[in-house]
Amino acid sequence: MFESLSDKLTAVFDNLKRRGKLTKSDVDLAMREVKLALLEADVNYAVVRSFTNRVKERSIGVEVSKALNPAQQVIKIVNEELIATLGQPAELNLKGERPHVLMLVGLQGSGKTTAAAKIAKKLRASGERVLLVAADIYRPAAIKQLQTLGNQIDVPVFTLPGANPVQIAKEARQQARNGGYSVLIVDTAGRSQLDNELMDELVGIDKAVPANEILLVVDSMIGQEALNIAKGFQAEIPITGLVFTKIDGDARGGAAISIREVTGMPIKFLGTGEGMDALEVFDPNRIAGRILGMGDMLGLIEKAEAAYADGVDVKQAERMLTGQFTLDDFAKQLRQMKKMGPISQLFGMLPGQMSAVAKAVDPQEAEGQLKTVEAIIDSMTPAERRDPRLLNASRRRRIAAGSGKNVQDVNRLMKQFRDIQKLMKSFQKTGGRGNIDRLFR
Repeated sequence: MFESLSDKLTAVFDNLKRRGKLTKSDVDLAMREVKLALLEADVNYAVVRSFTNRVKERSIGVEVSKALNPAQQVIKIVNEELIATLGQPAELNLKGERPHVLMLVGLQGSGKTTAAAKIAKKLRASGERVLLVAADIYRPAAIKQLQTLGNQIDVPVFTLPGANPVQIAKEARQQARNGGYSVLIVDTAGRSQLDNELMDELVGIDKAVPANEILLVVDSMIGQEALNIAKGFQAEIPITGLVFTKIDGDARGGAAISIREVTGMPIKFLGTGEGMDALEVFDPNRIAGRILGMGDMLGLIEKAEAAYADGVDVKQAERMLTGQFTLDDFAKQLRQMKKMGPISQLFGMLPGQMSAVAKAVDPQEAEGQLKTVEAIIDSMTPAERRDPRLLNASRRRRIAAGSGKNVQDVNRLMKQFRDIQKLMKSFQKTGGRGNIDRLFR
């Protein structure tokens, strides 16, 4: 979501780095460019003005003029002020009497139902017993959608046919108490726009089942309108936090930067894709790092940990690192990597030069190549996957036909496979063996 803004700010900072000692005019020019970049990213004008004024004041002060590298010091100031604008992270309030109630509210199409399921899965993974509540009785198939998602993540869904949303919430809380559930997540109805009927219903649910958290779910693709929606809900009900959905889209991201300073509401979660694992706890440090081209290596590590949650096959990993791996091992590693999420999303988390190199690769083309590799390997026999030396010309023609590819694709894969084996073996010969032994010791 922040790619365009990140590119523009990186260009501004690269220009600063080419200068030695920074003058006031250098800072003024840089801040004008930063201001334009933020406005083009749909950041609220008042927030942009306040942000750039704070950065400028600090950048022409003592802390920059005495710095060994003034340009890097300015980048550090921008990073700190961006984090301050985004606001401190706020954890979910899961205190007091159980079940703790989370109520999700928002307009139609914002992604409430999917967000409810994603939060449920995240809480269940942390040890909570979660009950989802289908309180949207108006949207066709809303209840069925929540039940389908609940089945996917193995979380029960409470329904009460014929009842109104307030009654549903009351009965769900009682069932949660009786069943020993620790968290109740209420998926409420939305409207196409703010109206009194919607607000009265939400207020009624909150009065009947007081919520620990009332989370406003906002579609990040709507830009500045997100601020108006947030203020509209905030005027009627006590919103405690926000969930931004669809941040993997091509939205400019300005609302996410503006909303904390304009409304005071903390962002608690970011929806990063369609999968049930595609939900991040909001961390301003990591978002600022992505915006400023510093990447998010911690986020990458967390995705890798989730992908390998069932544990690492040590023998297989050692075979990979020593170049003794088979095509079976290769395919398994590809499948694990796919669990980490879309390649375009992973590229966006790489820092500096690595990110620049990654951007030169077409993510869709890379995804297509991974699918081709997987299809070709799946078309091989177990013996062929274990020993690629068996792959003579007739076998390669059979594999190409079975995978829907051509022989050139099979040949290309085998060359890449051999190249990777050679690379890993050369790593072992140049001292990598000691590192591998320490890794698995």
